[in-house]
Amino acid sequence: MSSDDRREWLRIDDRVLLEYRLVTEAEDLPTPGVLPVGNQALAAAIHKPAADFFTQHGEELAHSPLLPWMRKVDWLLGVIVMTLAQMHPSGVPIAQAVDVDLSAGGISFFSPRYFAVGDVLSLKMVLSPFTPIQTTAEVIQSIPSKDGTGYDLGTKFVELSPNDQELIIRHILQTQAERLRAKRNT
Repeated sequence: MSSDDRREWLRIDDRVLLEYRLVTEAEDLPTPGVLPVGNQALAAAIHKPAADFFTQHGEELAHSPLLPWMRKVDWLLGVIVMTLAQMHPSGVPIAQAVDVDLSAGGISFFSPRYFAVGDVLSLKMVLSPFTPIQTTAEVIQSIPSKDGTGYDLGTKFVELSPNDQELIIRHILQTQAERLRAKRNT
C-alpha cells in the first residue's frame, strides 16, 4: 500500500460548522470577509446536526420518551437563532457549514478571505453530532481558488488539546466506517 493510500485512512472530506478568524481579532464581531448568514443557511446549520443525530440513533431513539423533547429543543433553538438573525441583520456571529478536509493534525477549507502563510487562526468547529472543538491553527498554505472567489487554505493545529484530538480521530474513524458500510450496502 502506498503512502498516499494510507493518507486516505487518516483524513476525511466532511462538512462541519466552522468559524475562524485571526487570533488577534475580537470574537464578538462578525467574521471579517464572510457574508451575513441567510435564513436558509441558519436553518440548515441549526437542524443538520440534530437530523444527523436522529438518523444515526433512529432505532435507539424511536421509542424513547426523550425524542419529543429533543425535537422541541431543536425547534426552540432554531426559533432563537432566527430571532437573533432578524434582530441583527448585519450578521449573526455563527459558525457556517463548510466543506473541509479534516485530519487529526489540521484542517483545509475554502475561505473568501485572504490569510497569509504563518497567520494563526482561532478555530471553532462543531463535528456531527454536537461535538464542539476550539483550537488554534497556523496557515501553512493559502492558494487562490481556481474561480478567483477566495482561497484554499491548509492549516495545522498548533494548540489542540489531547481530548479534542481524540474527538477528531473518533469522528474521522466513525465517518469512515459509516461510509464504508453505505458503500457495501449499495
